Amino acid sequence: MVDLKTTYLGLDLKNPLVASSSPLSQKVENVQQMERAGVSAVVMYSLFEEQIIQESLKLHRDLERGAQAFAEAMEYLPVYGQYSIGPETYLERLSNLKKSVNIPIIGSLNGVSTGGWTEYAQKIEQAGADALELNLYFLAADPELQSGELEDQHIALVSEIRKQVNIPIAVKLSPFYTALPHFAQRLADAGANGLVLFNRFYQPDFDLEELEVVPNLVLSTSHELRLPLRWIAILYGRIQTDLALTTGVHNASDVIKAMMAGAKVTTIASEFLQNGIERASEMLTDIETWMDEHEYESIEQMQGSMSQQSIAEPATLERANYMKVLSSY
Repeated sequence: MVDLKTTYLGLDLKNPLVASSSPLSQKVENVQQMERAGVSAVVMYSLFEEQIIQESLKLHRDLERGAQAFAEAMEYLPVYGQYSIGPETYLERLSNLKKSVNIPIIGSLNGVSTGGWTEYAQKIEQAGADALELNLYFLAADPELQSGELEDQHIALVSEIRKQVNIPIAVKLSPFYTALPHFAQRLADAGANGLVLFNRFYQPDFDLEELEVVPNLVLSTSHELRLPLRWIAILYGRIQTDLALTTGVHNASDVIKAMMAGAKVTTIASEFLQNGIERASEMLTDIETWMDEHEYESIEQMQGSMSQQSIAEPATLERANYMKVLSSY
């Protein structure tokens, strides 16, 4: 019998399948179904910084009725559809999830500034979250904003939250950093217990009939696995923090590749949204079958076995063979 257990953020998990932040976690029955299907932990859908701002502005507006500036300010904040619940409702749902399942529940905060984030990080801990995922979603559109300045802001945010909460912290990153390993090291030094690679920034589209910019959700495919796979293989053993792979995990092979690169867990959303939560059970069975056939006794045995520090030709994960790949098409 193979051993699928792993550890992530100090949590002992029965396997490396973690449900990523998605609308599925809004319903208790969905999370209960995930637990039955074998998912080892769940990252709740995100509480957005804009929602915290909305709540703050509403409170101030109620206290200062007649102040038109605050009503005007509310108009600048986007409408979130099904994500437009208030922060207090988020905390209540988190607490209910903790009471309804036995697997770890990881809270999620999406934003880039201190202040409200820090306060709600504490509230998420108080609501019972086993860990906290910080989703650094920021588009640097200002030509005057330097990369070092932005990175310093993110480091300050992680450092401040680390001072305020005792639960483990993971930071979910985009791949768009000039020197990713250096920034990853700074995050670890600031107190990040884990790094999640990579966030999928949902790109807007143009409606040519209405001439409007519109949201357009496109779920991931297994082809997108390669980017986080490469970087986890490079970072493994160099940055002393747990690594989680997200984006492009759709089957047992994707999970096994992630483990061999050096990930502690894979976090999955698109596959569950597209093909159902029960896919977790099928993937776990397929992982066990593969491990039996290839004589692996445990997940721990394979973790990092294909990382840059373990393979015969480490340069293949960097620029080497670039021309060979292009000419092989």
